[in-house]
Amino acid sequence: MARVKVLDKTFETTYPESRILEAVGKVADAINSDMDGKDPLFLCVLNGAFMFASDLMKRVTIPSRISFVKLASYSGTQSTGVIKELIGLNEDLTGRNVILIEDIVDTGVTIKSLVEQCEAKGAADVRIATLLFKPGSCKLPKKPEYIGLEIPNDFIVGYGLDYDGYGRNLPEILTLVPEN
Repeated sequence: MARVKVLDKTFETTYPESRILEAVGKVADAINSDMDGKDPLFLCVLNGAFMFASDLMKRVTIPSRISFVKLASYSGTQSTGVIKELIGLNEDLTGRNVILIEDIVDTGVTIKSLVEQCEAKGAADVRIATLLFKPGSCKLPKKPEYIGLEIPNDFIVGYGLDYDGYGRNLPEILTLVPEN
């Protein structure tokens, strides 16, 4: 496996690009089937989900729209538990079928907050599409509807995920190598 240094940490390839794209295709197929005729609005959570959203939308074949929100809850390698809204939700969601596109559902704090916002704005249905899901750390009452890969509770970078803003550009997903 390839090792990459990002700032002061070493990461090792866990999921190559081919495996990621296979997972994206699986999510797109499920959405195309479930949402046929429902004209969903996709809401991409920036910054991390931009690569997943791009590849996913290339494979979504049903009529749909996409918009973006920007939330932050991480500092370094740890979730702060505090959600900062940097670009807010400004779409009319009344009666809409909404699919939230997230790079990773870890504790679920960020996505839970966004689901609640969508419901408060009158969305008819809110579903979660995530490339990565950490069942070992998630505190959501239910699993996301669309999951690309279930992963262990490790810190990862690449394919949109970052460590202090770096590593998003890596085409694969890499796991933090423990320091000796």
